[in-house]
Amino acid sequence: MKKIDKLVLNSFWGPFFLTLGVVIFIFLMRLLMFYIDDFVSKDLDLATFGRLLFYFSLLTIPTALPLAVLLSSLMTFGNLGEFFELTAMKSAGISLTRAMRPLLVVAVGISSFSFWFNNSVSPWANLKGYSLLYDIKTAKATLSLKEGIFYNDLPGYSIKVDHKVKTGKESTTGDLLKGLVIYKHPTNGLETGNREIILADSGRMYTDKDRTYLVFQLFNGNDYQEYSGNGTVSYASNGTPVKGAEFVRNGFKDYRLVISLESFGIKRTDENQFEYHEYMKDLKQLSDLTDSLRKDYRNTSLSVANTSRQYYNYQFKTNVTTKPAVVVKDGKWIDSLLKKQNLAQPDLAQAAYSQAQNILSYATSNVNYLTEKEKNVWKYQLESNHKFTQAISVFVMFLIGASMGAIIKKGGFGLPVLVSIVFFIFLYVLTLTGDKYAKDGLIWVPLGAWMANLVLFPVGLFLMQRARHDSRLFDGDVYRIAWERVKQKWATYRLQVQEARLKSSNNG
Repeated sequence: MKKIDKLVLNSFWGPFFLTLGVVIFIFLMRLLMFYIDDFVSKDLDLATFGRLLFYFSLLTIPTALPLAVLLSSLMTFGNLGEFFELTAMKSAGISLTRAMRPLLVVAVGISSFSFWFNNSVSPWANLKGYSLLYDIKTAKATLSLKEGIFYNDLPGYSIKVDHKVKTGKESTTGDLLKGLVIYKHPTNGLETGNREIILADSGRMYTDKDRTYLVFQLFNGNDYQEYSGNGTVSYASNGTPVKGAEFVRNGFKDYRLVISLESFGIKRTDENQFEYHEYMKDLKQLSDLTDSLRKDYRNTSLSVANTSRQYYNYQFKTNVTTKPAVVVKDGKWIDSLLKKQNLAQPDLAQAAYSQAQNILSYATSNVNYLTEKEKNVWKYQLESNHKFTQAISVFVMFLIGASMGAIIKKGGFGLPVLVSIVFFIFLYVLTLTGDKYAKDGLIWVPLGAWMANLVLFPVGLFLMQRARHDSRLFDGDVYRIAWERVKQKWATYRLQVQEARLKSSNNG
């Protein structure tokens, strides 16, 4: 490897990894801000939270790679231009394309890595990350008692505390609770109402070492229960106590109520329930599924015509070759059955109207059904194209970044960051717009998927051509000089027009 290649590569890798880390961090912060309500009060352990961040950090890598390549290549050639190293290379006979060659090879390698990552790692990370996120969102919040408010998230219990007294130090038995009221509800589904009430002057709440049971240590209270005469609870079908039921009160000075915490915490869902989503599949699975959906769509479309025949009634259809019907006039000789048949003829209009409504409803439902099937085909086809478009966007961003850096000749995190963000936002907006149009069927799916690259690739080629010719595209004095020339030409044109008018008036 030559020294010029080492110089360019050493200038590239530092900003690349720094930008990649910053972008991943920003996307993770966006995730935390979006789901902060689902994370709070769920008592997540560090291992679970770390796995969630790890999965979603993997998901952000394909999105972060184009911006990292754009900013790092722009800073690399911006620094080389700012310190006149590009000028020295050109004076030594080294062209700009030769100086870009090592980064061109790196950009192709990163594009290949992005395609492999999108096809192999991203489906796995999507499946693991979103299934874990779903389990966290559906998990119950940790037990949090508030003063004067009944807590009902424990199955079979309603708990109220009048006051909570802080101990002022770490205690294994928790804070002191004043004025506890605990209602125990029937859990068999056949009984209703509150059959047992516990009142205590004070108590403490804590969990065991394995955090599987919640313990209430109650002091100085009474346990009120409703029993039948034989010592078991007896209720009618409507939930009211049967005749002969009695109330029993048990006083205590120190009583421990143990409640299972099985309903709390995270319960892992079967990951197969999430595999239907297009983000969870690789390119081969997407291709096979797209073909299956297309065949299903064609078969369903062909079966609509045959199925719709049952909604048509041919009972009153007449043959055009038959003679026209003879209108029968009323008279004494008309049979009574024929009269009844003639009188029933107006009901044909109502029958036809009802039949037309049935056909319209059937056609509308089938159109909606086929439209949804076609949208599913578009979604899977769009995701298949994105396996390639995200990889190609890395190369497109390299063309723009390297050319812009050679033109503006500014390094650091000032102007390069601003220019990179503008182009990245442009790429992001074009991608979202193309995806929306493709999913709605407004444009061809490959065109929507490749819209951002089709727009920005000519921009990259144009900037590369300007950079090779040492264009001063972003120098302010160039535009000031051009503006002054335009004003001079306009002043000259106005002077010529006035002179022409004076000549024409003098001749007149």
